[in-house]
Amino acid sequence: MTVRLPSPAAPLKIGTRGSPLALAQAHETRQRLSTAFDLPKEAFEIVVIKVQGDDRSMIAADRPLKEIGNKGLFTREIEEALLDGGIDIAVHSMKDMPTVQPDGLILDTYLPREDVRDAFVSPKYKAIADLPEGATVGSSSLRRRAQLMHTRSDLNVVEFRGNVQTRLQKLTDGVADCTFLACAGLNRLNMTDVPATPVETTDMLPAIAQGAIGIERRLNDDNTAQMLAAIHDAATGHRLAAERQFLFTLDGSCETPIAGLATLDGDTLTLTGEVLRPDGSDAISGTRQGSIADGKAMGTDLGQDLLKTAGKGFFDWH
Repeated sequence: MTVRLPSPAAPLKIGTRGSPLALAQAHETRQRLSTAFDLPKEAFEIVVIKVQGDDRSMIAADRPLKEIGNKGLFTREIEEALLDGGIDIAVHSMKDMPTVQPDGLILDTYLPREDVRDAFVSPKYKAIADLPEGATVGSSSLRRRAQLMHTRSDLNVVEFRGNVQTRLQKLTDGVADCTFLACAGLNRLNMTDVPATPVETTDMLPAIAQGAIGIERRLNDDNTAQMLAAIHDAATGHRLAAERQFLFTLDGSCETPIAGLATLDGDTLTLTGEVLRPDGSDAISGTRQGSIADGKAMGTDLGQDLLKTAGKGFFDWH
């Protein structure tokens, strides 16, 4: 099958959220496609779609996302446009993506993964250990909040939502002493001036698929599938298959802080996962190692094992 290439007169439409980071990811996707097929950038049109998670008029800034329902907050409207034919592909931060896609859509293309670590961001302090007792930490992430409270129960953690720029402004305004951002986001935005210190994954295991960009398409769009294959990063795909299967195994049973990371060493894949009580009072982790082909099975096995170890009531909110 010969690939039909887009042109400035009939561009391939790339759907994205409108935040600076989302736009940076869409532009990276466009650049990679343009380079792969030696096409002008005008052959790819970036279409900004407003999603519920970005609508401040509907969602109070201090209201935790878990009260609204995390699933689909940052993806639903984009996926509807994809199904309706308004766009041809959708570019997503993979840590925002539900583990199951709507009927008719598939997520099977990933760009090379960025730095997976969290960044400790503060104009006053260099690291978590430097925070004085009772310091205020801004974070809306269930995972980060629980991980922090597990190691530093003395800290005062407050809701801290918004895009990267919004959260940095809140720090400047003194709303909190520090916050956490993904290193990947800071790197993609070239924000080298931000007072950020990477946190090693052994100290704070990242969110599932952190640092990865995924590209979603219509299941029956074979032409687009062939185009996307040219920019797919297989190593990232293998790692995410294990991580997302781990998340899938845990999902639907509870609202819980979950962390996980798969790494590759040749053909050997290592998956580490963690679940925590929402208040950080307890954490359970585990590791599996095997071949790339066993990645999804490892994700299932690790997820089931942590659920069994956690037992009934572990994930309840108090």
